[in-house]
Amino acid sequence: MEQQTVFPPLDRDAELDRIAGILKDAQGAGFQVLNLVGAQAENLLDMLPKGAKARLEKATVSALDYSLTAAKASRGGRIPDTSDWLTRAITLGTGAAGGFGGIGTALAELPVTTTVILRAILSTAEEHGFDSDHPDTRAACIRVFAAAGPLDEKKEADLSFLTLRLSVTGGTVQGLIAKVAPRLAVPLGQKVAAQMVPVIGAAAGAAINYVFTAYYQDMAKVQFGLMRLSEATGESIESLGHQVKARLV
Repeated sequence: MEQQTVFPPLDRDAELDRIAGILKDAQGAGFQVLNLVGAQAENLLDMLPKGAKARLEKATVSALDYSLTAAKASRGGRIPDTSDWLTRAITLGTGAAGGFGGIGTALAELPVTTTVILRAILSTAEEHGFDSDHPDTRAACIRVFAAAGPLDEKKEADLSFLTLRLSVTGGTVQGLIAKVAPRLAVPLGQKVAAQMVPVIGAAAGAAINYVFTAYYQDMAKVQFGLMRLSEATGESIESLGHQVKARLV
């Protein structure tokens, strides 16, 4: 894969420690949401209104389809990239709007928030030396959305998304989205359900969006950090991922 920047040699063990620290932070994000809404992750999808589940995967496909085009089109000098904290601040606003107007506005807000997050993921790829115009990099950016999500309650970190084989060419973008959408629909459904808790409303929507944005930004750093280390060492991403998880024990 083409790289944009020549990096100094990486300290393998120090880099694995750094990535493990990011992954640990990402894992802890969801507990803030669950404490906020007073529910367990496995029960959140049951809180969605009747018929919402059927609309959810369609909305997820639409969000990914829209964001893949809009995120790239809005970069390249058209709209300047933002820092991690500013990206999260932007999604505070979209989350508040989504939490204020019920299931309809929560679903309608998904493409906007997904686009903001994907822009940040593209920026993370570039920060690690990868060309965001390269089809393999774009596929890797979408692959981040196949991560388990911040509300996943498994004790062991799930890095299986890293081995999901994806590619982006003109004829296969829809195939890529079709692979990722069912995985993303689960955490997005949990997000929408948490936003629907009537007691906390718009404030919850803002906080939940912040947590989700932070999670996917962190998972992007994990993925592209491992990809860069894999290129530097010749070790497989899967092998390096196991070594990162071992550091969490």
